[in-house]
Amino acid sequence: MLKGMFKKTTYINITNEVINEIAGAPKADVPVEVPEGLWTKCPKCGQANYTKDLKESFFVCGHCRHHLRMGAMDRLEMLLDENSFTSWDGDVETGNPLEFPEYPEKIERARKATGLDEAVVTGTGRIDGLETAIGVMDAAFFMGSMGHAVGEKITRLIERATKMRLPVIIYCCSGGARMQEGMISLMQMAKTSAAVQRHGEAGLAYFTVLTDPTTGGVTASFAMLGDVIMAEPGVLVGFAGPRVIEQTIGQKLPKGFQRAEFLLEHGLIDAIVERQDQKEVLKKLILWHQPGCLDDENRGALE
Repeated sequence: MLKGMFKKTTYINITNEVINEIAGAPKADVPVEVPEGLWTKCPKCGQANYTKDLKESFFVCGHCRHHLRMGAMDRLEMLLDENSFTSWDGDVETGNPLEFPEYPEKIERARKATGLDEAVVTGTGRIDGLETAIGVMDAAFFMGSMGHAVGEKITRLIERATKMRLPVIIYCCSGGARMQEGMISLMQMAKTSAAVQRHGEAGLAYFTVLTDPTTGGVTASFAMLGDVIMAEPGVLVGFAGPRVIEQTIGQKLPKGFQRAEFLLEHGLIDAIVERQDQKEVLKKLILWHQPGCLDDENRGALE
């Protein structure tokens, strides 16, 4: 029964020469070249995903279902009706109030690398015809950190939505407050939270979706103030990171601490929603919670 169970495993070293030989190319003259960006390695399971297929699956690994980080424009494309997005406040400028060395140069490099003006994209769009104000943070821009420009854009988004009587959706992703701006970055926590409060007092709906990672001052302000707070599977959500906490208290944290599943179990968030379901879930939340949306025409969408 156990015969052959423990026999030696032979591993094949896939070198360039082997690849060329399989492809039928001459050993030295015509090497096989794989185009850059054709495959994307999953950071969780290590398996390679065909990048085109990965984008079509909303950047969810086809092997382990890990949700890879997703850019702001890809999220807007995933969520909103085609050609319905109108950008707001792209002219808000990032200052350097502390005259932090090389800060403006780093901002400029981030702009060129991402094509974004700042770490959040804001505006209005439609989800199956339902108009909503939306903000999407992008970890590729300064790790989604919140300085004056990010706080100002989010505050303007919420205040404008209040005047237009629109629901607000914010996709949160951040490493926290931007240290290069010192106290001014921390002030954005109070400013954004006050805007959320006024939006709620006007009887309007506010939803947040926590993505990986959502930490620091963003977590301690508008990210956790949603009428409904959702998260993607496995995302890190907290104020200080787990390594900082362990070093501070000198204790080992529980398994899965600060992950979405842990937060849901302990009542800190309302739901974990996979990407392919987010559009439908957000549409239903708008219909349920936004005044005037649930008319006879839309009632069937909830059945």
